[in-house]
Amino acid sequence: MKFYIGSGMKNAKLVDLYANLLMENHWEQTYSWTKNLSDEESFDEMLEYATLELQGIKNSDVVIILLPAGRGLYIELGMALGLEKKIFLISNSVEEFNALNTVAFYALPQITKLVGNVEDNVEKILKR
Repeated sequence: MKFYIGSGMKNAKLVDLYANLLMENHWEQTYSWTKNLSDEESFDEMLEYATLELQGIKNSDVVIILLPAGRGLYIELGMALGLEKKIFLISNSVEEFNALNTVAFYALPQITKLVGNVEDNVEKILKR
């Protein structure tokens, strides 16, 4: 199974943890944006990374989004929805999904919402 993980830069270590656990179970990561973290990216580098992220989403079977995330989250989520990918939306807190904080698109049937620890969430993803 091929996967892509989107999130905010502050979650880079958590993204890598999820990716490593999935790869230990013989899943293939289509692109790891965490390898390119820098505070001094040029516009050309940003364009290159965006292109690689788009291709990573296209090449995936599953898109995993770790909340909270930055503004790019909704672009990644929109691409995954448009490409009809299976999506796992993961939060540390159930409050992220309550009526005051949620986004209507989170309720779409191709999105599975998960709350819990990393190991339990990875197990649920693997059982997909």
